[in-house]
Amino acid sequence: MDNSPLQVLTIPTAPYPDQQPGTSGLRKKVYVFQSRRNYLHNFVQSIFSSIDLRDRQGSTMVVGGDGRFFNQTAIEIIVQMAAANGVGRLIIGHHGIMSTPAISCVIRKYKAIGGIILTASHNCGGPDGDFGIKFNTANGGPAQEAVTNKIYQISRTIEEFAICPGLQVDLATLGKQMFDLENKFKPFTVEIVDSVESYANLLRNIFDFAALKELLSGEDQIKIRIDAMHGVMGPYVRRILCEELGSPVNSAINCVPMEDFGGQHPDPNLTYAADLVDTMKDGKYDFGAAFDGDGDRNMILGKHGFFVNPSDSVAVIAANIFCIPYFQQTGVRGFARSMPTSAALDKVAKATKIEIYETPTGWKFFGNLMDAGRLSLCGEESFGTGGDHIREKDGLWAVLAWLSILATRKQSVEDIAKDHWLKYGRNYYTRYDYEDVDLDAACEMMEDLEIMIMDKSFVGQRFAVGDKIYQVEKADNFEYTDPVNNVISRNQGLRIIFSDGSRIIYRLSGTGSGGATVRIYIDGYEKENIFQDTQEMLASLATIALKISQLHTRTGRSGPSVIT
Repeated sequence: MDNSPLQVLTIPTAPYPDQQPGTSGLRKKVYVFQSRRNYLHNFVQSIFSSIDLRDRQGSTMVVGGDGRFFNQTAIEIIVQMAAANGVGRLIIGHHGIMSTPAISCVIRKYKAIGGIILTASHNCGGPDGDFGIKFNTANGGPAQEAVTNKIYQISRTIEEFAICPGLQVDLATLGKQMFDLENKFKPFTVEIVDSVESYANLLRNIFDFAALKELLSGEDQIKIRIDAMHGVMGPYVRRILCEELGSPVNSAINCVPMEDFGGQHPDPNLTYAADLVDTMKDGKYDFGAAFDGDGDRNMILGKHGFFVNPSDSVAVIAANIFCIPYFQQTGVRGFARSMPTSAALDKVAKATKIEIYETPTGWKFFGNLMDAGRLSLCGEESFGTGGDHIREKDGLWAVLAWLSILATRKQSVEDIAKDHWLKYGRNYYTRYDYEDVDLDAACEMMEDLEIMIMDKSFVGQRFAVGDKIYQVEKADNFEYTDPVNNVISRNQGLRIIFSDGSRIIYRLSGTGSGGATVRIYIDGYEKENIFQDTQEMLASLATIALKISQLHTRTGRSGPSVIT
């Protein structure tokens, strides 16, 4: 057997112009990573080169992914390049699989300088699907814009990358693997860790597991149905909810991670988790939840398929936050929501006199506030909810938060939501997604729409639909000044705010891999009329939103791909 040090090579390469990370890293179709020479190598090298050599030398980094197609191939390349770029230790999830919340947890636990997450989140997998790569920094959260811009600039001028092609790691065996490299004084270490344990231990210190176990397996137990959608969350659900908290094994479905997510779209919403919704409708189960591919998003359902929209979900958790022992100990520093998320959380913040922040879409904005000690709980309408225990949204955390509320209040999901509306009023809320729209057509529509709403004559205009009249009070392109570092983020979405507080918002999404996704968000507040159908209550605003934008004419679409 050859025990000589492994060779480190410097390989010439040529840059690609399209490696600018979006709000959730670099996402492309799998074939882009497979067919373009050194496409992955270039981006990985750009990540390493963005880190100062003195910080990189001998450092610890974390690597994991959601198990989608190309995950293991990418990890093998990242390991070889990390070794060649001076990283001292890599911590990798067993079989290369680790949820995004768990990676954030492990980065923070081991004081790593960052982590590389291989996921395209809720996008489809398989050879014809999407692949993504995201860099999280030492706080465990997504890299700030200054870092992703630096990575992008490096990727545009890259001429070479460093790699140790002879290094072969065994992802299937737990424990440490040591490798001697030429011209390196210390061995390079790869540590394959249990993907669940560190994260599970964190949750044990946040929630009352004894109370949750009583809820799920005690005398008056509730019946739950959890859909992992063949993503990364299967092992976490089985270990924590079933083995530790006592929920029956058959209460968890689709728990085997698959490279193509079983041919399904791993997006926990009413469209793509329709099987779970249908199962819940017969009243057999009291509580239902689904997770996306990498485990940071969640959907909450009550008995008979009662849907808790994500904007309401974070508001209900906020209103019942002391059902969670962690917050009894730490107190509550602040709440935050992304701008497109409904203002339901604002009502709780006002009633409790807790600071509320409205940020652009992207968890990194929440992370900054958390690091500064200003934020405890936050959420996004795109099925993301989380606390300051890590720096990512956290699907299982949200489920345990809801179960903690159920255990304390001894009410159903529906009764808790309706009690909330009775107390705070209801923000009727919906989102229309127009997916894979021609990019040029979408950009032109947004540009023309911005010109229209920014005209001084637009404010004050009245729009009538049936017997309802809405008057424009404010219209802008949302911008955010970070209160921590005063960095300004511009062009974050077009807003039309009416005199009654209703809002229409238009955005181009930054998390897709092909074409454009145009999103229309509609938020209408009612203090009294709170038990009606959401789509019926928002029909007038939807008509106005489509009339103002002329979206169907401009994009050639007759209707949205997804309604949530």
